[in-house]
Amino acid sequence: MKFSEFKYEHLNYEDLKKEFEDYLEKLRKCDNPKDFLEVFEEINVFRGHIQSMSTICSIRHSINTADEYYDKENEYWDNTYPLLQEYEVTLGKILLECPFKDELNIPKPYYLMAENSLKSFSPEIIEDLQEENKLSTEYGKLKSSARIEFEGEIYNLSSIAVKMNDDDRNIRRQATKAFMKFYEDNEEKFDDIYDKLVKVRDRIAKKLGYENFIPLGYIRMNRFDYDQKMVENYRNQVIKDIVPLTVELRKRQAKRIEVDRLEAYDVNYNFKTGNPKPHGDIDELVAAALKMYSEMSQETRDFFKMMSEQELFDLPTRPNKEMGGYCTSIYDYKVPFIFSNSNGTAADVDTLTHEAGHAFQSYCTMKNVTIPDLCFPTMESAEINSMSMEFFAHPWSHLFFKEDSDKYHFLHIADSVLFLPYGCLVDHFQHEVYANPNMTSQERKSCWRKLEKIYKPDINYDEFPLLEKGGYFYRQGHIFQSPFYYIDYTLAQVCALQFYVRILNNDENAWKDYVHICELGGTKTFTEIVKEANLKVPFEDGCLTDVAIKIKEELDKIDDSSL
Repeated sequence: MKFSEFKYEHLNYEDLKKEFEDYLEKLRKCDNPKDFLEVFEEINVFRGHIQSMSTICSIRHSINTADEYYDKENEYWDNTYPLLQEYEVTLGKILLECPFKDELNIPKPYYLMAENSLKSFSPEIIEDLQEENKLSTEYGKLKSSARIEFEGEIYNLSSIAVKMNDDDRNIRRQATKAFMKFYEDNEEKFDDIYDKLVKVRDRIAKKLGYENFIPLGYIRMNRFDYDQKMVENYRNQVIKDIVPLTVELRKRQAKRIEVDRLEAYDVNYNFKTGNPKPHGDIDELVAAALKMYSEMSQETRDFFKMMSEQELFDLPTRPNKEMGGYCTSIYDYKVPFIFSNSNGTAADVDTLTHEAGHAFQSYCTMKNVTIPDLCFPTMESAEINSMSMEFFAHPWSHLFFKEDSDKYHFLHIADSVLFLPYGCLVDHFQHEVYANPNMTSQERKSCWRKLEKIYKPDINYDEFPLLEKGGYFYRQGHIFQSPFYYIDYTLAQVCALQFYVRILNNDENAWKDYVHICELGGTKTFTEIVKEANLKVPFEDGCLTDVAIKIKEELDKIDDSSL
């Protein structure tokens, strides 16, 4: 069955409430593990159906934010999910208090999530959660509304990237100015949305008894085995071990493209001969991916064949399509779905392989895991699956890039390193913002720019006033819509780079370990999953030093000036 044929039905809240209450009452009455597990399985199917309808709605809304029916349904779910959260919390509480809990053999992370649900919810905050959802949706709609006029054509925030990466420096410059004009014209709107989001999250945290949103943000992200102090120490290691390497890489880039210094419109332009671009349209990229995954392994061949036959991706950029890319899963159909905005750049391949990593993990996990909460691991673990897949795809990059595959390899490795400080910058900024929720919009922008100079000291914004005063963060959707979800990417990148080193060393167990952690899904915590993969935990002293040394050695082998 194709995704377009998947049935969506509106689920009435009052009916869901009654059914949830009936299931919870049945669970309370169970007096033995066998009966309890049978009812628990029934309630998971019920919860999975709710998730499926919400997810199908969300996908179809993001494909076309102007669709009035799904826009209305999406608003309904924004308001309904916070109401259902009370029953989710009660379900977790019942399992935590179950007298024969140890006999149920439910993986530990479920109980840890249940505890976090109790710590992060109260009926008192339902209206605040609804407001938070509404503001998050408003941010997405604002970005998807962009209509950028350039050289007689109309672009959105994704499609203009082709011009922002043009070989002609002046075109890059003018395209970047056109891109930034959208943010400049909407500066007050972005500031207002973010200010309201910060305030409502701070209000939620204080109603729940926390000093500010930071500890609640960690609980929401289900960070089971590391804390704020460990993250701060990790960020400091990135500053020490990785930032000097990124400064060197930027110098190499400036030399390659023959400029005295990199301007804002040069940062994503990497080679005088032009950035590597995938050959072919979307259908040809999907065909190349199908060949790649057919050759990679039996598991990936079955996986991508299923994705193709059921049309479980929406890749082209279009008017009214939400920005960004993601992978989600639809519990009723036991399938993942990939969403992206292809724009003719190398990012199309990165996004496809990245989201395919998430999708492959979901595909592997849903075969055996029936608890919806455990079909995906926590975010930093999930990103290991996606980012590592990007590296496992390297031997097939010629299918996408033809003669530019060497150029793509260098760029992908370099970008993986260059990303680490940026990811830490996003995280550090949010810690500052939520520790000081009453900062003005101008103070927040100043804070961003101050931190930017620490993590990205090689960037200057002479021709872009909004960026110079700290407005770059408007572009980062996670800051608005998924607070504290970003350091996860960097932690996972460090793990993915370790996988890449193992690939370079022809370690035959690398793929086996990767598939193993995909099968685990969310049944183990982050550090447990890293250890199951036979990798070093990123918080360990020296882990970043080792990664930096090995990746620098690999990059130094490549004469990038000839690419």
